Amino acid sequence: MPAIAAGELRLAFAHTERQSRYDLFDVMTTARRDGDGWRLSGRKGMVLHGDSAGRLIVTARTGGAQRDLRGVGVFLVDAGAAGVSRRGYRTVDGQRAAEIELENVRAESVLGNPEDGLPLVDQVVDEAIAALAAEAVGAMQVAHDMTIDYMKTRKQFDRPIGSFQALQHRAADMLVNLEQARSMSYFAAMSVDERDAAERRRAMASVKVQIGRAARFVGQQSIQLHGGIAMTMEYAVGHYFKRLTVNDATFGDADHWLRYLTSQGGLVTAG
Repeated sequence: MPAIAAGELRLAFAHTERQSRYDLFDVMTTARRDGDGWRLSGRKGMVLHGDSAGRLIVTARTGGAQRDLRGVGVFLVDAGAAGVSRRGYRTVDGQRAAEIELENVRAESVLGNPEDGLPLVDQVVDEAIAALAAEAVGAMQVAHDMTIDYMKTRKQFDRPIGSFQALQHRAADMLVNLEQARSMSYFAAMSVDERDAAERRRAMASVKVQIGRAARFVGQQSIQLHGGIAMTMEYAVGHYFKRLTVNDATFGDADHWLRYLTSQGGLVTAG
């Protein structure tokens, strides 16, 4: 922990697999006992900062079938250990990710119960969703501010384009979506300590739905109202939209979580 706090050590969460999509319980990577430790084999995809991390937090199945809720353990692995191979690449928003293959890799330690580690994963992912919500609101705020400033300075027909009522309506709709997203980010922060895991998950699902849709709307309107300049690499607003797009897809996009809420009967369960 001191090394992490000092910025000397980076960890990466290696969980997603090719077949799992957004289902946290879908794990094919296996962990088998090896004396007093564990050995892991399998493949992980889209591991954020996985090519630069010194340690990997890896989920692996210790028992049960591929999509069972139990039988998933969480392990700490040295990224430079024998049997670990990494292929790094740049993501659309300019960050880094990696495809990681584990071949009979010895884990340094196990985090929590190796037979029932999924609740820990769920909790950490819900906390990450709350953090992503706050980040998305910040990105939307910057995109909105840049758009309003551009509308005040860009002239067409000898007048600022912000003087046209149709564009004012679109900017106002952006503000409404931004403020709704801000409220949901507050809701996420308040809900992250909810002890009832099912209630916490429903809350975070609603956060992902609302903020994902708002981010898409605000990002698209920012591009539209700026015109061609927003598509250039030199102008920042397009990069904010890219980050909002990846933010929405991280740990499940708005459509995924809307389907989840539907399967759970909505935000409120019958008493």
